[in-house]
Amino acid sequence: MCGRFVITSPPAALREMFGYIEQPNFPPRYNVAPTQPIPVVLLQNGGRHFQLMRWGLIPSWVKDPRTFSLLINARSETVREKPAFKNAIKRRRALIPADGYYEWQDAGGRKRPFFIHRRDGHPLAFAALAETWMGPNGEEQDTVAIVTAPASPDLAQLHHRVPVTIRPEQFARWLDCLPNDVDDVMPMLKGPEVGEFAWHQVTMRVNAVANDDAQLLLPMTAEEIAAEDAPQQKKAAPRKPTMREDDGQGSLF
Repeated sequence: MCGRFVITSPPAALREMFGYIEQPNFPPRYNVAPTQPIPVVLLQNGGRHFQLMRWGLIPSWVKDPRTFSLLINARSETVREKPAFKNAIKRRRALIPADGYYEWQDAGGRKRPFFIHRRDGHPLAFAALAETWMGPNGEEQDTVAIVTAPASPDLAQLHHRVPVTIRPEQFARWLDCLPNDVDDVMPMLKGPEVGEFAWHQVTMRVNAVANDDAQLLLPMTAEEIAAEDAPQQKKAAPRKPTMREDDGQGSLF
């Protein structure tokens, strides 16, 4: 699953990698969360374009987004059948530039955050599906969801699902929706190979969306982990066993 991610590469480097026409200048983001505007790359009028979209897909047929579930992820196994995604997988495939993402692992009743990134340090591209929602008064909102797949055995120790990443040599095929046929792109919807990604534990400050700084990416030492755990252990003692910790995003992780 993917509920928070990071985009820290310089804008010029991402523009060169993804080949979009625009020259956006945006700051690094260390804690991108659902419902926020995020960079998305699309193929439109024969060229690749950069666009900001709301993370959380709203299908075009939704009447009131306030009553609709937040769709931040789309399962690769069911995108061809699910009403929310079956049109987007054919006609509105996109890429989301990123440098890594966070996952939470349950350890002794607490969910601990880990930062996951390519082992070679290169940026990555999440496979994404986009939709434009139009309201009753003519308002429009561009929205997007990240495609996920079963995790490889190594990453499965953190979470059983991972965001799908598209390789640069596959960008053109993934973005080209003119054939209106998904048979050629479905084999791309898989998790990374074993050993392709690395990870380390990071501070629980990442749980709070308001925290967005480079310190969130630093590996935690044993002493720092103990220091973060100490206040929580003291507070958690009188709680009932049936209660669980809130990781800052409810059921997202």
